Amino acid sequence: MNIENAQQQVDNWIKEHGVRYFNELTNMAQLTEEVGEVARIIARRYGEQSEKESDKNKDLGEELADVLFVVLCLANQTGINLQDAFENKLDIKTKRDHDRHHNNQKLK
Repeated sequence: MNIENAQQQVDNWIKEHGVRYFNELTNMAQLTEEVGEVARIIARRYGEQSEKESDKNKDLGEELADVLFVVLCLANQTGINLQDAFENKLDIKTKRDHDRHHNNQKLK
């Protein structure tokens, strides 16, 4: 599946199950909440914080998928083709960062 197909799947889901998109500000708040859930898992599972018993069964993949779902919603409702935007961003990063990262002594 590519990003364009994912956007279409989300749009179909919203139309069939979600009634309508939440407004952009609500989705932005939801995105912040979902990113916070990812951060909590990462901090406790891979960072220095201890993992609470209630957090041990949390699925990082599911939480990342929640982030992706809301990002796709925001792209759809603001008219952004995320496939094109991602490909453009990857091209920019490739041109800008290739030598920079290879020359970064901290990465050696």
